[in-house]
Amino acid sequence: MVGLTVFDWAIFVAYFGILAVSGWYFSRKKVTNTNDYFLGGNNMPVWLVAISVLATAQSAATFLGGPDQGYRADLSYLATNIGAIIAAIFVSIYMIPKFYQYKVSTVYELLEVRFGETAKKQAGIMYLFGRVFSSGARLYMASIAVSMILFSDIKADHVVLAIILLTTIGLMYSFFGGIKAVIYSDAIQCLVYVSAAIAVIYYLLTSIPADLGQIIDALNNPIGGGKSKFTLFNFDLDFTSQGVFTVWASFTGFVLMNIAAFGMDQDMTQRVLTCKSAAESSKAMLLSMLLVVPVVLLFLVIGLLLYIFYQRPDLMGIPQIGEITQTFSGEKITIFMHYVLNEMPAGLRGLVTVGIIAAALSTLNSGLNSMSSVVIQDLYRPWRNKKGVRKTEQHFVYAGRMGMLVAAIALGSTAILSFYWQRYTDMPLLAFALSVMVFSYSGLLGVYFNALFTKRGNSSSVLVALIAGFLTTLFFQPYVQDSLNLTWYSYDLAFPYQLCIATSVAFVCCFMGKARTGEDHTGVISFAIETS
Repeated sequence: MVGLTVFDWAIFVAYFGILAVSGWYFSRKKVTNTNDYFLGGNNMPVWLVAISVLATAQSAATFLGGPDQGYRADLSYLATNIGAIIAAIFVSIYMIPKFYQYKVSTVYELLEVRFGETAKKQAGIMYLFGRVFSSGARLYMASIAVSMILFSDIKADHVVLAIILLTTIGLMYSFFGGIKAVIYSDAIQCLVYVSAAIAVIYYLLTSIPADLGQIIDALNNPIGGGKSKFTLFNFDLDFTSQGVFTVWASFTGFVLMNIAAFGMDQDMTQRVLTCKSAAESSKAMLLSMLLVVPVVLLFLVIGLLLYIFYQRPDLMGIPQIGEITQTFSGEKITIFMHYVLNEMPAGLRGLVTVGIIAAALSTLNSGLNSMSSVVIQDLYRPWRNKKGVRKTEQHFVYAGRMGMLVAAIALGSTAILSFYWQRYTDMPLLAFALSVMVFSYSGLLGVYFNALFTKRGNSSSVLVALIAGFLTTLFFQPYVQDSLNLTWYSYDLAFPYQLCIATSVAFVCCFMGKARTGEDHTGVISFAIETS
């Protein structure tokens, strides 16, 4: 492994200098109310919000995992964005107008109108549970990569130091300025990691002695006679975990997953709620979907070029490829990380490292502010109001900052827990944590579909639905089946189809509850989708 050079460190200094200056600049104006702190005063530009949504959707896992998908498979992952576009249209038509109609600051306030305050709290807690594990695990993945590059190892103290470094930077940037600072930060982070991806593609192209025509032909005709690596639509009838990125999954589970991400996950939806109107909010969401396709394609192209670099010695002008060891100090790493650690030159290694950090921070910043908004607006403020003690808006802004601090500690602690769990137990906590938002999404989807399209359900059936969706998804996990000795059922079902089944179960559970009566029933009827 090649160590970092002065040039690499200079890139670090420049990057963190930009973060410090921009963080100060966007936090100059004093924030005096929670609308400004959590929603940017509903005055953010459409293009900027679109970039923020894009940056929030990406993470260090995408930065490192996207190339791995291109290297091992093809472009079929890109086709899952069909589901994202369908989901964005659905959310724009059915959900965003309701958010603005009821002037909500978190997406779960919508459930309060439909099912009552208890349902809002239940959904908010479910979101917080999923987000702590999901974002904490992604922080762990980014910290592993940063430790490998900065310290040339993954010793416990260095990984923990990387976790603390990333968490502290993310918290400092958005602590005072709130969501406005987060959104501007997202734009900077997006520019950094996209620039890093383009630089890697350029360097790989110059490192491969073959011309572009030969490269394209080799990708179109892989060794062994397999499918072209340019395959975009995978029509295989494979419903196992090996067939996640098929057309069938794109039009089913990925549609549901993205509806949940864009309309029911405060982490993502909070960005579009900062726009002036429902129309601008919808434009921002749809624009982000158009931007995500070329960005994801960049990381897949890196993987395709790594395939040429490592698997086609004939095009590299060498007799044979040496053995590729995709491990580092016993830790399994992606092919892109292997390339970064062993092949990447000075300067570019520094740029890629800040790209990984940028991707991690864009996700981390979003999680901190969104988690704080749910804690303060859905849990703390109603509790204070019930006690009959009226507090000023400045008090809740301060509480929001404290909420971000608590969220940062929770995410950092989860990342550290993931590190130790992976080393002292055989149970795949990280795999569980990375998909845990799907566990939360299934229940939320069932509840929101009832809220939008039926007049059934109440706070009790909402709780049952959230739990049923979670448990149904949990039932499909191989480690759960193994621990329960379920010999009569051991089918490996891909998570998009798990989400479809679990959402259906949650919907039925919520629908089983009788609608609220009396005064509250009026609110239910007024919230139902108008058919006239």
